[in-house]
Amino acid sequence: MDMQVGNPGNIWLLAVVAGGLLLSGYAILARRRAALKFATARLRSQILPPGTRTRYWMSAILIAVSMTFLCLAMMDIRWGKTWREVPQKGIEVMFVLDVSRSMLAEDVTPNRLSRAKQQIKDMIDEMAGDRVGLVVFAGDTRQSVPLTSHYEDFRQTLDSVGPHSVRTGGSRLGDAINAAANGFISKTNDHKAIVVFTDGEDQESQPVEVAKKVHAEQGIRIFTVGLGDMDQGARIPETDDRRGGFVQYEGQQVWSKMNGQTLSQIATETDGAYIPAGTRRVNMSDVYHGYVANVEQTEFETAKINAYIARFQWFAAPSLALLLLEVWISTRNVKTRQATASQGSSKTRRPSESEPEKHRPDAPQAA
Repeated sequence: MDMQVGNPGNIWLLAVVAGGLLLSGYAILARRRAALKFATARLRSQILPPGTRTRYWMSAILIAVSMTFLCLAMMDIRWGKTWREVPQKGIEVMFVLDVSRSMLAEDVTPNRLSRAKQQIKDMIDEMAGDRVGLVVFAGDTRQSVPLTSHYEDFRQTLDSVGPHSVRTGGSRLGDAINAAANGFISKTNDHKAIVVFTDGEDQESQPVEVAKKVHAEQGIRIFTVGLGDMDQGARIPETDDRRGGFVQYEGQQVWSKMNGQTLSQIATETDGAYIPAGTRRVNMSDVYHGYVANVEQTEFETAKINAYIARFQWFAAPSLALLLLEVWISTRNVKTRQATASQGSSKTRRPSESEPEKHRPDAPQAA
């Protein structure tokens, strides 16, 4: 049977139920051994009336089976499928990733580009319902992933991009912001954000002016994450594996530093936020929930999915029924034992001192 377990981690509760049943069995046997050892034959029938052990075992088994069904309900076992319409709500986020050769600098471990990819993945892990897209840029720009809610496909494409993904070297951030703005599906204002990951280097593409324009016309908020050392910087490897040495210009090695001023201006002018990650490890979960997630959400078109049918009630109902049965049996047994004890005490009751002496068997007879 094709089925799905929604909460497989709750299976350990079955072990707790089994342990409880074993402990109950031990207690039943221990009670009987103690009664046989310390009680006289006449008292045993009062402490352990006929059928007592059977009732104890029945009660323990009913509770154990009831708890087993409850555990299965908590595991959320599902089978059978049905088509269901699910409303989609969230924001549209276009990630802009700098894949220029300067992003291979190793002032960030292992390098700026790899750190940026990991930070994007950390943000994706926090999303639920948002649409995401990817634009990569260097000297020219390419939309690698159109807006989508298929996060796994997005991650696979993200892993594959690099300096080889664009034809021209350099860094034109303004062109990338413009391309990202044109990649949004909806042209209405709000619910849209661009998140830029770069070291901030730019070759006269006027990124601040472009950012102001797309914010004014489409309401897009831009968040910038700066990577790299701002003071000393780092050398730029010729190749991904560093076997080709470092980039040189007029016989001198080129050093790349993070330009945080441009990134800060872009964020300020578009009601976004600037995150100067530098060479530090930044908790991107906090960045997403503290900044990006605050963008106003919107309703997307309803998605139709083929989902498993929840069957927890098939286990919860018998669990409740068995528990009520155990309560009824226990209450009935208590009443039966009380009635039996009452009858036994009335049969063995001694005559009271207030009764007439003639009714006493040991009273002296009149002459």
